[in-house]
Amino acid sequence: MELMHTAHVPVGEGPFPTIVALHGFGASGHDLLGIAPHIQNGEVLFICPQGPMAIEAAPGQRAYGWFPLSQAGEIEPASLVGARGLLEGFLEDAMECYPIDPERLVLLGFSQGGVMAYDLALGRPERFAALVALSTWLPEAVLSGLQESDLRASLATLVIHGSNDPMVAIDNAKEAQEKLQELGIEAAWGEYEMGHEINQNALRDLIGWLAQGPFAGTDAGTAIG
Repeated sequence: MELMHTAHVPVGEGPFPTIVALHGFGASGHDLLGIAPHIQNGEVLFICPQGPMAIEAAPGQRAYGWFPLSQAGEIEPASLVGARGLLEGFLEDAMECYPIDPERLVLLGFSQGGVMAYDLALGRPERFAALVALSTWLPEAVLSGLQESDLRASLATLVIHGSNDPMVAIDNAKEAQEKLQELGIEAAWGEYEMGHEINQNALRDLIGWLAQGPFAGTDAGTAIG
């Protein structure tokens, strides 16, 4: 695997329901790992690849991202394609190295990691049981590269956002939900009194949505909370 990563691996042989979690800009492969023990009582394989772009967060401290952003917030298409290729290769290797249940594979992304989750899941909806987009946005750079697919309509999708998010305004999430509807996806929606984070209420509803939907083989519905 070319990307460094961390993982929570349950005891036993598997295959296990699996979450591939993509961190946000300025974080690392350790950032979302703390969620793992709370989901399905820890009986979920939780894999956290680390973005390829190193960032000097502070003297002597490094953080990571998936692609650079211009001052206007625009995404360089070549950077997006490059990150996508690394993640696709990572996923192929992970399927060989970890006891992943391919029927219960969930792609989760926070902030910039959510952009990558949108890009991967909307581009290859047949690969994933569900998509979770946390505190993120759905840019035109992702939409413009999509080919038509009837399979997106069956991709269980959850959008979670904070009403007080100072970094990615909640209007971005509402716009993303509208774009998803245009693609045939009726996404479940969770809005919380929080900033750019995953608070306890959001985590509780995320856990419930996973248990009732992609990890239970049932319809997750279109509303949570």
